[in-house]
Amino acid sequence: MRMLENLARLCAVLAGLLLTAITLMTCVSLLGRNTTGWTINGDFEISGFAAGAAIALFLPLCQVRRGNIIVDFFTTRARARTQQRLDRLGAALLAGVMALLTWRTALGGASAYQSQAGSMMLGVPEWWVYAAMVPALALTALIAALQAVQGFERVGSPA
Repeated sequence: MRMLENLARLCAVLAGLLLTAITLMTCVSLLGRNTTGWTINGDFEISGFAAGAAIALFLPLCQVRRGNIIVDFFTTRARARTQQRLDRLGAALLAGVMALLTWRTALGGASAYQSQAGSMMLGVPEWWVYAAMVPALALTALIAALQAVQGFERVGSPA
């Protein structure tokens, strides 16, 4: 499990680097647009692609740290064992949803690759974004599945 946690951290670092890069690019583009009239062509396309990939890349670490929203209004008075079972059920459901998203995103990427779909301004291949998202979604599904099976004490306990 330690390896999965390290992979989740790596994904989060990559997401942070992506967001930092698009923030700097946006600043440069805005400064250029407002001072000299020069701008970065397709900056909105690059920002959209990078933001989509970054969101997916943050998901594994969020799951490892149990950072997803838990609505425990109805279970606050339940026994600890009942709460643990419900948490494991939630992790199993999330694993299923992430597995479905992984599968459909992979199919979407394959379709974008086959059709040679690209962005309008720059012609950046769309499948690149899918390729960045699929491993992160699969990692999130795997982490959630392990949490559902093993519980949360041994798997990615909060730091």
